Amino acid sequence: MDGTDGLELPVDDALPFDPAETTIEDGDVFALLEPAVREWWLEEFGEYVPENDGFFTPPQRGAIPNVHEGENTLICAPTGSGKTLASFTSIIDELYKRDRDSEDGLENSVYCLYVSPLKSLANDIHRNLEVPLEGIESIVADRDDQKMGEIRHAIRHGDTSSSDRQKMLEETPHILNTTPETLAILLNSPKFREKLRTVEYVIVDEIHSLAAGKRGTHLSVSLERLAAMADGEITRIGCSATIEPLEEVAEFLVGRREPGGESREYDIVDARFAREFDIELECPTDDLINTSREVVQERFYRQLHEHVQDHTNTLVFTNTRSGAERVLHNLRERFDGYDEDNSACHHGSLSKEVRQDVERRLKEGSLDVVTSSTSLELGIDMPHVDLVVQVGSPKSVAALLQRIGRAGHRVGQTVTGRVIALDRDELLECAVMLKKAEEGFVDSVSIPENAQDVASQHVYGMAIAEVRPESEVKAILRRAHPYRNYSETEWESLCRYLTADYAGLEEKNVYAKIWRDENDPPDGEHHYEEFPVGEPLIGKRGRLARVIYMTNIGTIPDSFTCDVYTRAGDEWVGQLDEDYLDTLEKGDVFVLGGDHFEYRYRRGSKVYVDRTSARPTVPSWYSERLPLSYDLGREILAFQGTLLEHYDEGGPARVRAWLREFPLDDDSVRAIARLFDHQLRYAGAESVSTDGRLAVEVERDREEYERHYYVHSTYGRKFNDGLSRLLAYRCAQEATANVRVAVADNGFVLSMPLNRKVDLEGILADLEADQVREDLRAALDGTDLLQRYFRINATRSLMILKRYKGYEKSASEQQVSSEMLLGFAEDLSEFAVIEETYREILEDKLNVAEIEAVVDAIDAGDIDVERHLVDSPTPRAFGLATLSASDVVLAEDESAALQAFHDRVLEEIGDDSLPGVASED
Repeated sequence: MDGTDGLELPVDDALPFDPAETTIEDGDVFALLEPAVREWWLEEFGEYVPENDGFFTPPQRGAIPNVHEGENTLICAPTGSGKTLASFTSIIDELYKRDRDSEDGLENSVYCLYVSPLKSLANDIHRNLEVPLEGIESIVADRDDQKMGEIRHAIRHGDTSSSDRQKMLEETPHILNTTPETLAILLNSPKFREKLRTVEYVIVDEIHSLAAGKRGTHLSVSLERLAAMADGEITRIGCSATIEPLEEVAEFLVGRREPGGESREYDIVDARFAREFDIELECPTDDLINTSREVVQERFYRQLHEHVQDHTNTLVFTNTRSGAERVLHNLRERFDGYDEDNSACHHGSLSKEVRQDVERRLKEGSLDVVTSSTSLELGIDMPHVDLVVQVGSPKSVAALLQRIGRAGHRVGQTVTGRVIALDRDELLECAVMLKKAEEGFVDSVSIPENAQDVASQHVYGMAIAEVRPESEVKAILRRAHPYRNYSETEWESLCRYLTADYAGLEEKNVYAKIWRDENDPPDGEHHYEEFPVGEPLIGKRGRLARVIYMTNIGTIPDSFTCDVYTRAGDEWVGQLDEDYLDTLEKGDVFVLGGDHFEYRYRRGSKVYVDRTSARPTVPSWYSERLPLSYDLGREILAFQGTLLEHYDEGGPARVRAWLREFPLDDDSVRAIARLFDHQLRYAGAESVSTDGRLAVEVERDREEYERHYYVHSTYGRKFNDGLSRLLAYRCAQEATANVRVAVADNGFVLSMPLNRKVDLEGILADLEADQVREDLRAALDGTDLLQRYFRINATRSLMILKRYKGYEKSASEQQVSSEMLLGFAEDLSEFAVIEETYREILEDKLNVAEIEAVVDAIDAGDIDVERHLVDSPTPRAFGLATLSASDVVLAEDESAALQAFHDRVLEEIGDDSLPGVASED
């Protein structure tokens, strides 16, 4: 609209624009709001923003009209661009208008649900709602011709006291902030569920962090249950800073109107790149091999210190909790001026009180620097943070954007981020990541499908809430996006489990949770007059069903630490986190308390090991770091292909010139160019994996009497974990020898005795895509990974109860119970809990679909497998060769090993003989 026609602007000589001359692009949006809401916006949030040509940021301009019209909307925009305010503005406006126009005001029930993955995020939004509501209330109070009742809002999650919960029944919040788990409980609360029938709006915040896991799957079914009981249509609003593919996530948000039909209608407000980004990759040196560790560390901390001094508030992300502690400790040790008043650490292992204190001081701006792992990626508003430093690779563009988006948390501010890489593999990852971020690339999220454990909880919950037709229960499940392709076979398998329709199951204390029967004639046990005789119905079994359900639902698994004992002498040597045990197979060597141990087996919460002098195969940080995304891995392969073309055209100088087009400092440019110059001079272009080539190098380690196969599959750790298990399974069969595996994001190592060898190229060529799933399933048989995930799924499926009659079963006790059930369950035909265990491991943990695609590409000739024999690992394999030496206790050993490899490479490059190539024995 031209000028400000139709807008009630306050008279203010200090307006930052001329109302008569200015074109306000979003005047039509502003005109949708009630006068009192407009005035509040102008006073509190909506100063004219010249770079937006109006009063709204791009996500607000796109979303406010949608919500006003009741249109389902996915809002994707950077942190600090007003997504949440965009979601709430039209809702507050509508509730205010309805309250004003109704004689009795708003009903004593819920109109809007705000669902957050984090309790702290729900708390933050709760506080942020008070400002606009109190502001509008104050404006209305000054006007004699208007009235405004109270628009109540409250928070409810697992920490809400029973007295506060009771108050919510008597005086119900119109806007309720909650978590996915609490929503599921409310749907089964006989009294409170009636308060949800009036819900008209649902906001799902940080939807990217939910969609990729079973919490999101659980929420999607809860939303369909809510929709089925609500009096009218519900408008769904999803918010995220970084997510892809937008269409699938939007369909996940809205579900389907009918099973098997199209998704509900929706609109996407894509403003992901509405803010300016200032990002750069830094490296403390251009030579990460020859520069001593002490010098690298000294330069790194000097760089970090200078960044902190140059900015108001700096947020530093590391890849592990221990890393966050270490960075803060070193800053305080090395430089004057850092103390508990102006610096802090924040991660999930700290107490809630400590975390909340750090969050409060971050919001105030009183902390110069805060170090964190992942715990500050989401949620709280940090208006004073003007720099984010990421130490090492965050492993995906989405994670990078999410983290650096915490800086410049105000409209019009530039998002400033610096990434500092301390090893060559991460340097390469980060270079590609930052370039792709500049180009607008975001990694795809993978949504779990047909999860039987989540389905078990919801079908049980629906049966507890009321007796209903089986067709209705099934339809609600299938309207949720993750179950859109849920088959009759899967449904029958689920019902067989829930009705305990297996001989011997109840003898194992696994009892029926539902009954399933046709509606009986009037004199029958299951006769319900509201349904026709013969209608298949579902109802609950057991007097304690509601208590069992309410105290056991949820998808976040319990975990525990295991005590480690030597087999010889039963000596206690320490503890291991259960997540770390996922990575260990029999024969793997790890470091604990400075000593080396070979993993043998686990019994419940006890791990048994043998002392050994062998080199470690799995570093201690392995389970704590996020895995490289498959999409970014493919981009790295494409990058390497393009780099080879530039090298072929003009050598290292041409590569450096090309890399200067990337957001890299000069040390990073030179380090990457040098890495590939050494690689190509040593082993040739065929030793580098690209999107059309998989490079495999074979090294004979005569000192360790082992043969190592380095597979340069740069597809991320999940993919490599799956493919390495598959190949190790095949290699062990062919070589009749134990095969050890070490996995990283840029490849994996298969090791076997030197007197054994396999045709790995032939094994890869013989793999068939349609056999991958079956072979990988066979490779998982008897593994600790299978045992652990069976426990998690048995607990989620309520096959094992965490809480029963006042007793709480610990995770280690759950593990003992699951080990007693596993063998029995595996012998049952199409048993839902077993099938879900394999599905989750194969699809969600080991990227089986991506493995099938790569195997298919190899079979079709689209990816060539190139095998090289080398006397010493190539530079691109240094990280794989020293993978086990990445523990802190082995830092000097790692540096020495890298230097030794590097010296051999340089020696070979200087030879006139064929570089780096050995003869097969």
